[in-house]
Amino acid sequence: MDDLMKDDCCAPKGDFDLAVIGAGSAGFSAAITAAEGGKRVALIGHGTIGGTCVNVGCVPSKTMIRAAEALHGAQTAHRFPGLNSEAQVADWSALIAAKDDLVATLRQKKYADLLPGYGGVTYLDEGPARLVLGGVEVGGRRITAPKVIVATGGRPAVPDIPGIQDAPTLDSTSLLELDRLPESLIFLGGGYIGVELAQMMARMGTRVTIVCRSRLLPRTEPEVSRALTETLRAEGVAVVDGATYDAARRDGVRAVLTVTVDGADRDLTADRLVLTTGRAANTEGLGLAEMGVETDARGAIRVGDDMQTTKAGIFAAGDVTDRDQFVYMAAYGAKLASRNAVLGGAERYDNAAMPWVVFTDPQVAGVGLTEAQARAAGHDVKTSVLTLDNVPRALAARDTRGLIKLVADRATDRLLGGVIMAPEGADSVQTLAMALKFGMTTKALGETIFPYLTTVEGLKLAAQTFDKDVAKLSCCAG
Repeated sequence: MDDLMKDDCCAPKGDFDLAVIGAGSAGFSAAITAAEGGKRVALIGHGTIGGTCVNVGCVPSKTMIRAAEALHGAQTAHRFPGLNSEAQVADWSALIAAKDDLVATLRQKKYADLLPGYGGVTYLDEGPARLVLGGVEVGGRRITAPKVIVATGGRPAVPDIPGIQDAPTLDSTSLLELDRLPESLIFLGGGYIGVELAQMMARMGTRVTIVCRSRLLPRTEPEVSRALTETLRAEGVAVVDGATYDAARRDGVRAVLTVTVDGADRDLTADRLVLTTGRAANTEGLGLAEMGVETDARGAIRVGDDMQTTKAGIFAAGDVTDRDQFVYMAAYGAKLASRNAVLGGAERYDNAAMPWVVFTDPQVAGVGLTEAQARAAGHDVKTSVLTLDNVPRALAARDTRGLIKLVADRATDRLLGGVIMAPEGADSVQTLAMALKFGMTTKALGETIFPYLTTVEGLKLAAQTFDKDVAKLSCCAG
């Protein structure tokens, strides 16, 4: 195997220069990158072409979230004096059908229809693939390739709770395939998938409870977690945080979840439990252990900064790895893997200025280090927290839910990270990402010209908050 995994110039001639297992965002990115470099690529299907994002992840969930936002917007028009409006779900099945049509269209347009344009890519969908000496085995056929990239993605994980297998449950995929709108749901887990889908379903008219072990969005700033909890509760979502999952069971056609909160046992009942407690890597049957490819505790493939696994010549990218679980980072990591594997590259994975977004309403978006992470890294930290009632855009929109928090190094004034919780936070965070990428200070950000009455202007005001009380400034005076 080691001889077969040497640089391309020394590799024996075979079927392909590169075999890519998985035809989702990461797989396509790897295959296209290699093909554009003149390499022969075997792209081996693993599940439905297009992978998680277009089929069961980003695309279907975000279109449903937008639909729920439209409902909520009509229902809250009264925040503007003189306006009144109502809206409700009139035909759930029509909404699901429209979602499915969008998914099918994008899957065809952005994946299947692209393949004929890349002559160097051969698409194989002949069954599960397995790593073997010198390449990959699929459908009883051995694909010879000196380099392999594993991009098989992930799936919703099932938490280890007694009785969970017998209780009526859904996951993030099956939730969006329901043929009728449920009356009640309990979401297990307060991470980004859980809070997005829970708020969406609540706005559709379902009675929703979120149960989580610590707090909502536990990896982000505590100020944001508290503010999001208040927002969801104000919309009627029950949030049970700091809970221990004790057991689950079926009671007739309904689900019962037993939890412990503050030392007391509680039984929570709903039509279904929705499992949003994390994701598991799709590594079964690949023959990783036999090939010397190491995985972590959750089964994800360990990769170095060059995206190579613990076995020379075998690379991995996307949700199957121990790296960031975002579709754009999957595509980015796969491009690096492809360049390093077959195009003579020596590129390194860099997520220091990686923006992330949670599509709740308000949206939560961040980049860089949290306050806790910055302190753990040894920085003498200073922070600013600006609530949205100090941002003119929010006042004009009569929607001041949210805040902006910036983290900086006290000695150098250099920005280290930040998070925006605002209705348009997703479209504002890239400005902060660019500020971090190019090493801006809080002073420089605060002196940058921003357009008035925009959400992103809040970044300027938050930067100025390190040194002054922005409430005492006139409009645009800073």
